[in-house]
Amino acid sequence: MLNNKSKSYWLFLAPSLIGMLLVLFIPLFMGTYYSFTNWDGLSSTAMVGFENYMKAFQDQTFINSLIFTAKFSVVSIILINVIALLLAQLVTQKLGAWNTFFRTVFFMPNLIGGIILGFIWQFVFNKAFQGIADLTGIHFFANWLSTPTTAFWGLTILFVWQMSGYMMIIYVSFINSISDDILEAAAIDGATGLQSFFRVKLPMLMPAFTITLFLTLGSSLKIYDQVLALTQGGPFNSSQTTAMNIYNEAFQNNNMAYAQAKAVIFLALIVIVSIIQIRITSKKEISA
Repeated sequence: MLNNKSKSYWLFLAPSLIGMLLVLFIPLFMGTYYSFTNWDGLSSTAMVGFENYMKAFQDQTFINSLIFTAKFSVVSIILINVIALLLAQLVTQKLGAWNTFFRTVFFMPNLIGGIILGFIWQFVFNKAFQGIADLTGIHFFANWLSTPTTAFWGLTILFVWQMSGYMMIIYVSFINSISDDILEAAAIDGATGLQSFFRVKLPMLMPAFTITLFLTLGSSLKIYDQVLALTQGGPFNSSQTTAMNIYNEAFQNNNMAYAQAKAVIFLALIVIVSIIQIRITSKKEISA
């Protein structure tokens, strides 16, 4: 028998559980089921077993999208967390009213939608950069987004610019929670500013690293709208992420079941990588 306290607990929890059931678990189970069929979104289905999965592992376009997404995620995660930590160090200095100004400015890109950001940076790369190249003759600024290398770095710049401010806020909250007594004790012991940062602050920021790495990992692996607006996966599918590959397979090629198989594979990879990341950073957190 549930007492009144337990009833109240489950009553407040019920809307969240129902929402997760409707938008997460039921679609997940249905998608997994359809991945074993030949469903095209319209006609009746027939079971084909693991045929879609075997086809996915032989699909070079899908494999290339996984490689691109992995490379993009690694570079973006490193840059975002390094820049966010540096920004957090800046805005936690004693700058008076400038602290609030800098925090607002650095966080603002995160408030802009991915599609809009993509179009903004597309204008920057295709118009502003090209204008600089025409005026100065510097080839570096010419024809951005027209080669695989520049498209990769263009997308990376966009994503890092968008996410760094958000991660900065998380680092700021943890930096502010570090007691001044600990930092003063380190200074009394003769620790320099760098020594205090690497030997005192950094170990105490490991819980923040666990959170920010998890968030940036998930966001970078699932990136879609920024790519759609900035490069549309080009040139020649060189910047096509896995999320875009799955979407195109489902809604452009109408291969719903095949796309579901790709999505299940991608979900499994994300879960595995996330678990490994959390276990590694949690161990560091405990040891710190």
